[in-house]
Amino acid sequence: MCSGGVIEFAIAAAQDFHVEARGVTKWFGGVQALAHVDLVIRRRTIHGLVGENGAGKSTLGKIIAGALRPDAGELWVNRRRATYHSPRDALADGITLIAQEPTLVPHRSVLENVFLGIEDARLGIVDTRTMRRRYRDLVAEVHLDLPADALTRTLRVADRQKVEILRAIARGAEMIIMDEPTSALTTDEAQRLFGIIRRLRERGTTIVFISHFLEDVLALVDTVTVLRDGRVVRTSPAAEETPERLVIGMIGRTVERAFPQKVFPPPDAPMVLSVRNLSRSGAFENVSFEIRAGEILGLAGLIGSGRTEVARAVFGADRRDTGEIRIDGTLVRIRSPRDALRAGIVMLPEDRKGQGLVLMRSIAENVTLPHLETVSHYGVVATGRERRGTLDLMASLDVRAKGPGAQINTLSGGNQQKVLFAKWLFRRPRVLIADEATRGVDVGTKRAINELLHRLAAEGMAVLLISSEHEEVLGLAHRILVLRGGRIVASFDGHTMSGDAVLHAAFATEAAERSGP
Repeated sequence: MCSGGVIEFAIAAAQDFHVEARGVTKWFGGVQALAHVDLVIRRRTIHGLVGENGAGKSTLGKIIAGALRPDAGELWVNRRRATYHSPRDALADGITLIAQEPTLVPHRSVLENVFLGIEDARLGIVDTRTMRRRYRDLVAEVHLDLPADALTRTLRVADRQKVEILRAIARGAEMIIMDEPTSALTTDEAQRLFGIIRRLRERGTTIVFISHFLEDVLALVDTVTVLRDGRVVRTSPAAEETPERLVIGMIGRTVERAFPQKVFPPPDAPMVLSVRNLSRSGAFENVSFEIRAGEILGLAGLIGSGRTEVARAVFGADRRDTGEIRIDGTLVRIRSPRDALRAGIVMLPEDRKGQGLVLMRSIAENVTLPHLETVSHYGVVATGRERRGTLDLMASLDVRAKGPGAQINTLSGGNQQKVLFAKWLFRRPRVLIADEATRGVDVGTKRAINELLHRLAAEGMAVLLISSEHEEVLGLAHRILVLRGGRIVASFDGHTMSGDAVLHAAFATEAAERSGP
């Protein structure tokens, strides 16, 4: 970009700024999350923030939204200095945050969560009828219909994210900060969200859009800021950027974005996992598959197709009505995750914070939690053994933290995901189930996780891979099964799999009906 363009862009930004950060700095213990960040966000624009996990994107968003306070620097909102002590202070200035992980009240309904804190009331009594009318108007406006009376704890990750979006819009905020809002959405749902975001901008709302999906960022935002190691690399019009330029800015070098070269297991590789006629009423029916040593089997399909439900049944996290599971040809009885772990089956859940990690505990405690008998002597944890094993895994997985004693909630999303891998690799399993293993991580961490899955398979592990990104399933899996409505409707091997064929099967198009299972 020419110097004249930079000057014109800077002048235009200064003329109508909504939020300005001046030298904003933030520390977490001995780790500097933000270092003297200067940033201008213009009113009535969509402003993108990109960077690796740990670059400071979410921290900056939380400071603007009042969820965190800076250790140094100033925040200016509507041309006056703002000092926020809580998100409620920021909301008074018309700023709200949709966090990367849903922050809902699980035992309350969708309706109650959407209007939490802004309920209609008469004489101190909540006016449910008026709230229902407001809810109907809201879902009609944004096209994200959800049953008003459903308890949020019963919703899938994608639907909980929709409740967050509805809640933010219901507050009529002048600025909405969206931290990875599409990470759990299908392509179609994400496109509908983009339409909502554009309509919000047209009626005067400022959007801060934090995402690892670089193509989505460039297609949606007006302006993009690149962060690296807590510092601003540059801010520029999105029209002048490309995914490749953003990646170089994010990590300081080019990254090969393709998937590792597939190495297919030999035809006579031993069968590790065999699942026969697995069924659960209302979730899935007569699901059968096998995975050989060194093989990655992909489960594809739309959200709600039954992929996660099948995986959780194999892992013993959910009950099954019928079916049998064999490991190395031996029938195993799995009624709980403990049974699965004893049989050599482990699972990375799609919701790492809600189901995979204990956020207020250390890395070492999380890594060894399922393996206490291995690091204990007469019921007492051998901290030296625990620390050594954790350090080895942190080094091999490139977990970036102060040490094994670092608390999980101080880590970036990518490092949390690596700790989740470490937890299940502390003792080597026979079968690894990976459900959305790269959800909410940056391009560099995604590449590292894909290489890890490839390496584990090459070393003889059987891998069951679930991902909403069809490109990821195609790039890693040796075979793919497509689920729809809880049934396997198509099967593809290395010679027959293609993106078009998988999508046809997932969406039940005419081409899928012709191909059959």
